[in-house]
Amino acid sequence: MGSLDWIVIGVFCIALIGVVVYVLSKKNSTSTDYFLGGRDATWIAIGASIFASNIGSEHLIGLAGAGASSGMAMAHWEIQGWMILILGWVFVPFYTRSMVYTMPEFLERRYNKESRTILSVISLISYVLTKVAVTVYAGGLVFQQVFGIKELWGVDFFWIAAIGLVVITAIYTIIGGMKSVLYTSVLQTPILLLGSVIILVLGLKAVGGWDQVLEICRIQPVNDYGDHMTDLIRDLRDPDYPWLGALVGSAVIGFWYWCTDQYIVQRVLSGKNEREARRGTIFGAYLKLLPVFIFLIPGMIAYALNVKNGGTFLPVDANGVAMSDAAFPTLVAKLLPAGVKGLVVCGILAALMSSLASLFNSSAMLFTIDFYKKLRPQTSEKSLVRIGQVATVVIVLLGILWIPVMRSVGNVLYNYLQDVQSVLAPGIAAAFLLGICWKRASAKGGMWGLMSGIIIGLTRLGAKVYYSNATDASDNWFKAVFYDFNWLYFCGVMLIFCCLVVIIVSMLTKAPSEEKIRGLVFGTSTPEQIAATRASWTRWDVINSVIIVAITVAFYIYFW
Repeated sequence: MGSLDWIVIGVFCIALIGVVVYVLSKKNSTSTDYFLGGRDATWIAIGASIFASNIGSEHLIGLAGAGASSGMAMAHWEIQGWMILILGWVFVPFYTRSMVYTMPEFLERRYNKESRTILSVISLISYVLTKVAVTVYAGGLVFQQVFGIKELWGVDFFWIAAIGLVVITAIYTIIGGMKSVLYTSVLQTPILLLGSVIILVLGLKAVGGWDQVLEICRIQPVNDYGDHMTDLIRDLRDPDYPWLGALVGSAVIGFWYWCTDQYIVQRVLSGKNEREARRGTIFGAYLKLLPVFIFLIPGMIAYALNVKNGGTFLPVDANGVAMSDAAFPTLVAKLLPAGVKGLVVCGILAALMSSLASLFNSSAMLFTIDFYKKLRPQTSEKSLVRIGQVATVVIVLLGILWIPVMRSVGNVLYNYLQDVQSVLAPGIAAAFLLGICWKRASAKGGMWGLMSGIIIGLTRLGAKVYYSNATDASDNWFKAVFYDFNWLYFCGVMLIFCCLVVIIVSMLTKAPSEEKIRGLVFGTSTPEQIAATRASWTRWDVINSVIIVAITVAFYIYFW
């Protein structure tokens, strides 16, 4: 890092401080102001926030690392970002009409209070122990690699980077709430995009062009069935990413994440109206087409450079194996000139801070609205804001306390993250999908759909931990179903099972009243609500949505 790089980073920090000061001038006097930015966000802020919140450690380390180790396989998960359009076109009208703060609150409106509690507990625990912890852990690793500093003032630089990242992000999130997340995302998103595009261009130049990347990666087999790193669609016998499993599994996880997860939907709930919310999702879907090109393909470039340089480009572990997870930070450290490196570091910093800020705000909102306000419904708006700030502080502290655990088992836990999502998603997806599409779905049906998902998911995770460490485990039906069965197929089958639970229990229990579900399910909207939704979009919204889907189809055709 040269002097010019530090100047660029300094300018970025000053700009960030300026945005936060501007946000502070807009007082957060109510919980709506603090958690949803006063519900007056425009489509640009919503789309930028969706993208910036999504881009975190799983992209800077995980996606680039996946590109360097397995090629195009993980592209399924990124290109499924077109499902943000389902959020905008299908779910936004129902979420907007209900005027809810959180997704668990929506489930209470649709089903019952038990469903709300179940989803709140699942979401809060998973945010603190997975998303917050992994982002902090990976942030420390990224900056240790990029800056090339082992120790500073006698302290491991990993700790300085990780804790510094948490504290700085926490300060502006606690003070400004959702407005801080939205406004800083508008600053951070273009910096992240510009820095990542520079990495892509310079990486292609260093390796000799896209054809060189394809040539080198095409000769690297990834299974015993003729598939190579450049193949997106892989043989059905592939142990990790069979094409049918990848399509189904990524679709289930994508639907849950983009359409029902508080972490993403909260940005849409902050929209000024239905039109701004929907256009925000369309803008976010455009931006979401980019990660494959600015993170995964640079990972493949790093692999190609490593091959061309005789295995000396990427760092190696204690066993002499190239560290694929170091692909993106290594490209930053080795390819970028002074000044540009500082810009890309700002982009990385922006991605991690924005992702963390969104997590802090969403977690605090879940606790404040779904637990505290439920227990004390008479709490004043100003008190709710203070409780939200205190909750953010607690979540920050929990994230810091979890860092030592992450560092000791980080690589193992990081590999399990996709597994965690694949077993969390089906039950939640089933409850929301049938809740909005089927009027007969009852309160108990939705609740037991959620519960069945949790029970099966925890059983699968427990089996994963046990059989991964057991040395003398015998083969039996339980091991075959809950451990040996491909995780992607398991995700798809689990969704079908949870949907069947919702359907069967609903048919055996009392149907919800028309009054309870009015405006929350297809076929129950009033003529005024239907007219308002129709007036909220134009042909340009449709055209842009079709373009996004067409680009997605073209991508599959090219890498088939």
